[in-house]
Amino acid sequence: MMKGIKKWRLFSLLTALTVFLSGCGAEHLSTLNPAGQVGRDQYNLLLISGAIVTLVIIVVTIVYILTIVKFRRSKVGEDLIPVQVEGSHKLELLWTIIPIVLLLILAVPTVIYTYNLADVSGMEKVDEDGDKKAVTVNVEANLYWWEFEYPDLGIITAQELVVPTQEKVYFNLKAADVKHSFWIPAAGGKLDTNVENINQFYLTFDNSSEGLKDGVFYGKCAELCGPSHALMDFKVKSLDREDFDAWVVNMQASAEEQTLEGEVAQQGEEIFNTSCIQCHAVSGAGSAGGVGPNLATFGDRNRVAGFMDHTEDNIKNWINNPEEYKPGNLMPQPEELNKGNKFSDQELTALAEYLMGLTVED
Repeated sequence: MMKGIKKWRLFSLLTALTVFLSGCGAEHLSTLNPAGQVGRDQYNLLLISGAIVTLVIIVVTIVYILTIVKFRRSKVGEDLIPVQVEGSHKLELLWTIIPIVLLLILAVPTVIYTYNLADVSGMEKVDEDGDKKAVTVNVEANLYWWEFEYPDLGIITAQELVVPTQEKVYFNLKAADVKHSFWIPAAGGKLDTNVENINQFYLTFDNSSEGLKDGVFYGKCAELCGPSHALMDFKVKSLDREDFDAWVVNMQASAEEQTLEGEVAQQGEEIFNTSCIQCHAVSGAGSAGGVGPNLATFGDRNRVAGFMDHTEDNIKNWINNPEEYKPGNLMPQPEELNKGNKFSDQELTALAEYLMGLTVED
């Protein structure tokens, strides 16, 4: 009876693992579906190391099974002592050379790919007019959100990185508070963001993300950084070069005053300018350094606070009690912004209406 129960437990465990592993191929999130050359290089290293490990396991298993079968007690008796091979020069050379060869097979491409990824000289190349050829993004990791500045384009955004396809995009990575780690699983990475120094690398994206789930790749913080580390997500939207250039123009134009439609949205703007403007910018044109995330593209996003569905109710819930949804984040509770009182439902509705109207996409 107990053996039957144990078998069913094992079957249940294997079934659960199968369900979990079935999600490993998600195109917007998985390293098993590389979205660019860097991701493919790292995937190839994964295949090489996996093949080497599999080979070693197979050889060791075969030797182990043959040994058990050949020298089992029922076959050779109690008193047989197998031939001793201790000190055999041939065998010692064999099991010294083989591991060295296997390590070289793995080490050579690893070193090549590592040095290639560290080559960021293209970041400084300019065209005939003196403009930078490549897109460079300054990434600043904060508790628990991401800021993306395009210094050569004069624009800035947060929580959603926008990049062109079919070219190298260079990154300067740093942290504003504690160590984080920048990782876009489908594109490649990861690389730490430190407070005391800047790390640099590049990524490439083959195709537009438009056809993916939610139309974006998912990015993660891959370094345990606090109680809401698991909720420190960001999204990556890859666009064809023409669409990317149009997005840049729209972001630069967002510095101009926008006319809001609707009395509720206008009321929300008034509340925002009284309570929130000291931390959050609403223009995509400018430089980095805001206390809170830049909200210029808030209406174009698909998540609230990086992980909640982009709905009016979630916006209201987040504003009303950010600590409940992201413990340890630095956004003030509403009482600190509204003279010791919670925002009324009408005020929250107005703020949500205003924020949903912050958009740069056509």
